[in-house]
Order: sequence, then C-alpha cells, then structure tokens
Amino acid sequence: MSAGNLMQTGFWWILLSLLLYGVIHSVLAAHRTKNWIKTWWGERYYNRFYRLFFSIQAAVLFVLVLLLVGLLPDETIYHIPAPWVYLTIALQVLAVMGVLHSIMLTGMLRFTGIQQAVDPEQAQKPIQLVIKSLYRWVRHPIYTCMFVFIWLVPVMTWNVLALNIGISIYTILGAFLEEHKLLSEFGQPYVDYSQRTPFIIPGLKIRNR
Repeated sequence: MSAGNLMQTGFWWILLSLLLYGVIHSVLAAHRTKNWIKTWWGERYYNRFYRLFFSIQAAVLFVLVLLLVGLLPDETIYHIPAPWVYLTIALQVLAVMGVLHSIMLTGMLRFTGIQQAVDPEQAQKPIQLVIKSLYRWVRHPIYTCMFVFIWLVPVMTWNVLALNIGISIYTILGAFLEEHKLLSEFGQPYVDYSQRTPFIIPGLKIRNR
C-alpha cells in the first residue's frame, strides 16, 4: 500500500487521537493534578469519587477513539483464514477471561472506583500485593492478556493497526511508570517479587534497578 493510499485511511488520525487520549489520561493521573483536585474538591470527595470519575472519563474517551476506528475510511491488510481463525478467537476469549480474572484478584470494584464511591471507609484499607494465579507468571497479566487480544484480531486493517500500535506503546510506558508506584507502595517485597517474576512477557525478565 502506498503512502498516498495510507493517508486515505484513518491511520494517522487514530494515532493522533490516541496521543491526545494518552495526554489527558496522564494529566489526570499525575500527582500534581490529583493534589490540585483534592484541594479544590476536598479530600473527602476526592477519596470517594475521583477514581470513579477517572474510570468513566477513560472509558468514554476510549469509546470515541473506537468510533473513529469504525467510521473513518479503512483498508484491510490481512485476515486470518480458517481453521487458524478459530484458534485465535479461542485465545482472545481466554485473554478476556484472563483480564477479568486478574482485575478481580486485585479488586475489581476498587479498580473501577465503585468501592470507593459506595463504601469509602472500606476502600481506604491498604492494598495487598497479589502474587498468585496469573501474577505468578508475569507482574502485569492484565497487559499481557490485552496484548494477546488486540494482536490476534482475525481481520487486521490500517485503522486497527494504528489502534493496536497506540495502545501498545502507551501501555508499555504506563507499565514502567506503574512499576515505580508499586515499588514505593510495597517496597522490598515488590523488589523481591520483580526479581523472580517477568515484566509482561512470560520467561522474559526485566528487573527493577
């Protein structure tokens, strides 16, 4: 496919929209933003509702990106033929189950902010370091399963490729930032855990320094 034909798809617009999504997401997740909102909103309301607000805005903005993928002009790159497509779909189903299972292990209601909104006192309890189940194989199984899902789509188009590239880059960068947060939150236990457990790819270890 020529560069001119590529420009006729939504490839670059989708990458640009994901860049904007990442900027908004990062700004709202930054400590400086959180501290400003906590001061303006009040610590009580911040602790109770900010995580839920963060989850809702992230979901809404991502839906808008998905609409661009579906609505902008596109062209197919390849499709996975039968019978291999049935294997990839089965792996995608397992990946979705893995994402949900991993979120539940760490507290799905707390992850989305629902627990904080409904029961703020319960939500203030310390988070436990989870190292069982899929977390025995990789430190970020949610991201591992997500990569399996997005890169095994049966039909790859230029718009979907842009979506997958943007998601992958932002997720990897976010995972490294999350590592620093987990280190500061759990300390030496997380250092020991990271030294024996791969980062995202099973069998491939990236140790914290």
